[in-house]
Amino acid sequence: MAGQGSFVDDAQQRARWEGFQWKPDNAKRAAEIIGRYPEGRQVSAVIPLLDLAQRQVGAETNTQGWLPIPVMEFVANELGTSYIRVLEVATFYTMFNMAPVGRFHVQVCGTTPCMLRGSDDVLEACYKRGLKKGHTTDDGLFTLTEVECLGACANAPMVQINDDNYEDLTEASMAAILDALARGEKPKVGPQVDRQTSCPEGGPTTLKKMAERNYDYRGQWTATAGEGAQ
Repeated sequence: MAGQGSFVDDAQQRARWEGFQWKPDNAKRAAEIIGRYPEGRQVSAVIPLLDLAQRQVGAETNTQGWLPIPVMEFVANELGTSYIRVLEVATFYTMFNMAPVGRFHVQVCGTTPCMLRGSDDVLEACYKRGLKKGHTTDDGLFTLTEVECLGACANAPMVQINDDNYEDLTEASMAAILDALARGEKPKVGPQVDRQTSCPEGGPTTLKKMAERNYDYRGQWTATAGEGAQ
């Protein structure tokens, strides 16, 4: 994610986040998360707590969120561990941002399947709207990052924007998604063509009745097998 190579450590950000505390709902959520682990193993909750903290920062700044140093120090204190152990986790996993990002974090997959299927066209749609890799637009709306595989290769090319995947993209459909977000709308998530998840485009080509209900084909298969034996 953005910010992994541009660690923020300055007096202004420290002052802004020095008094970070959980919001009431998040305090309950954090206690619930920590309670899942045996006594003495609370540090195992570091990933979900960092995610919770990043989301709270995002809610307070109207962005996707990031992890200022005082926030990571707060999480370390919550778990009774050292700041460096929390920092090690935060800088290892790219789901955590080490610098401020925009309202929408546009992560374009550039790995081979997406590249072969048109990720350059997806990036072109971003560039035409003023997005630049590793930067946030002047209006604070978009941060653009090129990332490694996001696990939707069958529906390449794809992007992840905050928590949502957008798949089977073209330059035109990516442009439409960005424009909708800029207008404050919620674009359709998932495949941008006529398919359900990773099903064939246009609908199922085999076992079609399963699309309607949990159809039992076993009787037909048994009959077919019996005819073959004869």
